[in-house]
Amino acid sequence: MTNVVTADEQGMTDTGHDIQRRTLAVLAVSQVIGTVGVGIAPSIGILLATEVTDSEVWSGLARTASTLGAALLGIPLGATAARWGRRTALASGWWVSAAGAAVLVAAAQWSLVVPMFLGLLLIGAGQATSLQSRFAATDRARPADRARALSLVVWVGTLGNVLGPNLGLPGQALHRATGLTVFASAFLIAAVCLALAGLVIFLWLRPDPLAGRTASGPVPAVSAVPAASAVPDAAGRRRFPRVRLLLAEIRTNPRARAAAGAVVIAQVIMVVVMTMTPVHMSHRGDSVTLVGVTISLHILGMYALAPVVGQLTDRRGPRPAVVTGVVVLVASLVVAGAASDSTAGVVVALFLLGLGWSFVNVAGSATFSQALTEDHRATAQGGLDASSNLVSAAGAFAAGPLMAVSSFPVVSIVVAVLLIPVAVSLPTAAWTRPRAAE
Repeated sequence: MTNVVTADEQGMTDTGHDIQRRTLAVLAVSQVIGTVGVGIAPSIGILLATEVTDSEVWSGLARTASTLGAALLGIPLGATAARWGRRTALASGWWVSAAGAAVLVAAAQWSLVVPMFLGLLLIGAGQATSLQSRFAATDRARPADRARALSLVVWVGTLGNVLGPNLGLPGQALHRATGLTVFASAFLIAAVCLALAGLVIFLWLRPDPLAGRTASGPVPAVSAVPAASAVPDAAGRRRFPRVRLLLAEIRTNPRARAAAGAVVIAQVIMVVVMTMTPVHMSHRGDSVTLVGVTISLHILGMYALAPVVGQLTDRRGPRPAVVTGVVVLVASLVVAGAASDSTAGVVVALFLLGLGWSFVNVAGSATFSQALTEDHRATAQGGLDASSNLVSAAGAFAAGPLMAVSSFPVVSIVVAVLLIPVAVSLPTAAWTRPRAAE
């Protein structure tokens, strides 16, 4: 299909502008509600695993389970969006996550190990859906506004992601009213929030963000957008077409390759260090409350400045934002290694870790979205999120044994090495703002 820049690509009509504003509003509301439920996994999920198994190893695996769930569901969500639209994909993702939280209610109430890991795996769908929501914000945005639209949806998740790790407090009140355990009560609240997020998407995300948007201009319905599964590879084979499509984009598209690499590496570094931090602080004798505050401040760093990053990316191009992110990530890892014996040092390192991730993730995700063709965008975006979470899950799994035989500073040094490919790519044309976005 020949790419044609139409009037719709150059600017939006008043009606199109209104649709985009309504789309962003619906995505923002669902993101706030849904991330309350998603935010429970890295805190209360780990505490539940500790209580049920009485093992730090299982606690680490619990964090890996939710990340692995996000990885496994990333590609199916992207494929669903490409075939049936964002509304179906996002609503389904939130509801699968709600089902996972419901399973965790039973796991917490009766200390069930297998349902606990199944529930954490399913609740990971919420993380994948939250990530897909940021891409949905760019579907109808003008090229020059895509980073800002994406960053808005990332930013509004701040409230939910900060509240999620602290659901134990309302869980105590529900415990007194219902007799459920505190953890079961917290997961019940999460299940309700996740189900409501899906309902908001299902009822009000109309028209679908992917409807009427292709490389050649408007089309009448989502069904007119070619499904990724109908695109064969060079040899004419159709096995694993969605994975092949993502790999083909990365192999042949330097901008997509650089952006995808930066997003994946930043995600791995963030997940590995964040996963090991509660273990390290626990070994130091820090309280569970202090651990929760540290994680909340880390999450604040991840999302609070996202709109600023979006503005910077749209106005100056992605390179300054990614450079800033790499510098802040290096500073975070240096502090984590040098001040690991200080609680204040760990708190500062975690906040900087979230901030550096935010700069790289927002700029990299916007660049990746901009670099893709319209027909392949939704599927490739799902593949990117799945890859990020899959590699992160593997990294978090490997970090446990590494820390057991070494230390928290050694883990920080090892993951810092991963930034070298991103730094090498920065001077290249891959991070130059395209003319269409100026």
